[in-house]
Amino acid sequence: MKLFKNAILFVLLIGSKNSYAQLITVPLAGNVYSSNKVESRRNSTISNDGIIRWTNSQDIFTAYVRVAKTGTLKIDLDDFKVTGDSEIEFSINNKPSKILLSGGMMAVSVGMWDIKDTGYVAIQIKGISKTGDEFPAIKNLKLSGTATEGNLGYVKDNEGSMYHFGRRGPSTHLNYEFPKNTDVEWFYNEVTVPVGEDIMGSYFMANGFGQGYFGMQVNSPTERHILFSVWSPFTTDNPKEIPEDHKIKLIKKGETVHGGEFGGEGSGGQSYLNYIWKAGNTYRFLLHVKPVANNYSEYSAYFFAPELNKWLLIATFQRPQTQTYITQPYSFLENFSPNMGDITRKVGFNNQWICDTKGNWTEINKAFFTTDVTGRKGYRQDYQGGLMNGGFYLKIDGFFNDFTPYKTPFAREMHNKKPEIDFSKLP
Repeated sequence: MKLFKNAILFVLLIGSKNSYAQLITVPLAGNVYSSNKVESRRNSTISNDGIIRWTNSQDIFTAYVRVAKTGTLKIDLDDFKVTGDSEIEFSINNKPSKILLSGGMMAVSVGMWDIKDTGYVAIQIKGISKTGDEFPAIKNLKLSGTATEGNLGYVKDNEGSMYHFGRRGPSTHLNYEFPKNTDVEWFYNEVTVPVGEDIMGSYFMANGFGQGYFGMQVNSPTERHILFSVWSPFTTDNPKEIPEDHKIKLIKKGETVHGGEFGGEGSGGQSYLNYIWKAGNTYRFLLHVKPVANNYSEYSAYFFAPELNKWLLIATFQRPQTQTYITQPYSFLENFSPNMGDITRKVGFNNQWICDTKGNWTEINKAFFTTDVTGRKGYRQDYQGGLMNGGFYLKIDGFFNDFTPYKTPFAREMHNKKPEIDFSKLP
């Protein structure tokens, strides 16, 4: 009889262990967004502790998890703080489940849903009513059920500030194939942001190179930058730590262009022109790089806007400890605003050309696709690259389901439209 009881206990323990193994903790800090209109989103309600200081019943939140299998999805809460009583509604695919949370409660079952499609699942959270000053502070969601089996995609931890970068979404890159054994002095590219894709926080980077980047941003409702930056050879995120002999030198800049320094993701020299560029228009970018005296290389960035019908100098920098022409050419698309990582954005790049030190122009029509660590880890899989309108495109964010495999190669059609540029007349 004792042996029989022990056997039953063993089975119960194994069953309990297996059930626990299927329980997935999803930190809201890296996976939730305010669903309010862009202009009314607030930083204060989402933190590294999840949803906090939630006072307004008009605030709606959505958390996203990508599932690889269909089946049941059960949601539980066991890490929340509440004052008084609060009624909260969770919903998936417009199927709501309301729960009452009270002070002193340790855990609660939210509900169970039938997930019929693989891909991203949107979990919406609404506040219905409360007796205290705030709705509950919710740190995690506990997920279980057959839909959680297999590879689940979500931001799992904050290692390397991944809550911040995960909510920004994956960055994507087009890595261009330049001819080998060629000293490339000039790099030309054309950029078109489709109408409606100029989302706040976007950086549409046209001409990237081994030591910096050059492109255009959406910074605020009244501010859009043409941004050109060159990294210092001294590795630091704080520009004040750069020794004098490793500082980037600003040689000249265009009229009304701001010149200064940057930090946070490496450090170096930065310049930008506040120019209200328009979605749907095509803008031209020209980069010049060459070695100069005293172990420096010189970098110049030029921007052509159809509204002005002329080339503008953004800036010329000199980088110490460097003797180079253009290396590692690429374009990228990123979102630099964590509050905007649930909104899709897209950009087209077309008619890429290079010019070597002998004045020979060559059209570039091949590139391969990559994504950053957020995408490579599978924390986010809403990223794409490919061919569009005779050129290349990149697309990120918004939790769409079809993604482009890492290092996918692309070849656009040849246009044979060499840029007509008189270098001697550039500003």
